[in-house]
Amino acid sequence: MKKKEVNMNQNFEIKLKGLRNFNTIMGFLHLIQGVFMIIVSNDTTYPIYTNFLKFDIANRALVPDPKLWYELPFGIGTAVFLLLSATAHFYLSTIGYKRYVENLRKGQNPVRFYEYALSSSLMIVLIGMLVGIWDLGSIILMFGINAMMNLFGIMMEYHNQYTKKTNWTAFIYGSIAGLIPWIIIVIYFLSAINSSGAKPPAFVYAIIPTIFVFFNIFAINMVLQYKKVGKWKEYIFGEKVYIILSLLAKTALAWMIFAGTLAPV
Repeated sequence: MKKKEVNMNQNFEIKLKGLRNFNTIMGFLHLIQGVFMIIVSNDTTYPIYTNFLKFDIANRALVPDPKLWYELPFGIGTAVFLLLSATAHFYLSTIGYKRYVENLRKGQNPVRFYEYALSSSLMIVLIGMLVGIWDLGSIILMFGINAMMNLFGIMMEYHNQYTKKTNWTAFIYGSIAGLIPWIIIVIYFLSAINSSGAKPPAFVYAIIPTIFVFFNIFAINMVLQYKKVGKWKEYIFGEKVYIILSLLAKTALAWMIFAGTLAPV
């Protein structure tokens, strides 16, 4: 029995070392793409407006007062979500490695979800801007509620360390939160399609279903982890799947945006 436990521990340590190297490689893959987006992308920007109220003296009523607040450089925005992932991967494989291992043994990785809370929320904002969500308040709300979806992921992993049976409350609430930005995006997308002169660019038709599917596969990966299906019985396997999904989703969005609007003419 002791020999079996020793072998299991040795096997786990080998997998941890492989995961450390895997994080380093993924960090460089994200870093290279992020730097590329900064250097090569054109200067395309999308506007962000405020719609504060003003008093219309003629009509004696409060009316919206749209004003340009900021022009967001899309190349920089695209690079940032790639560089956020690169930073997280390098942290986990270097100065944060000891804590990373401790958390993996407990069946959690909060750093993953903190990074997703920033990077995937920026991704959802960029997708929203592509379909015409340019209001500052709407952008902040979309970013915030998508970030909350990921923070629910931390609660899911933390809470279930102390339960005999998996408690899905955090997963359910997180899924609801994560769905709301997509509902808004689809409403704006369908409205743009039905518009006579403001149809979205062709590449947006590919971005929305592709990234929506990727986002949902993350949730499926978590379900498989907690249901302990096949290789997902080992938490480390699910962790590796998260890493791969993150690279694929960010790479897909970055290059679809680059091909559609950022490539130099």
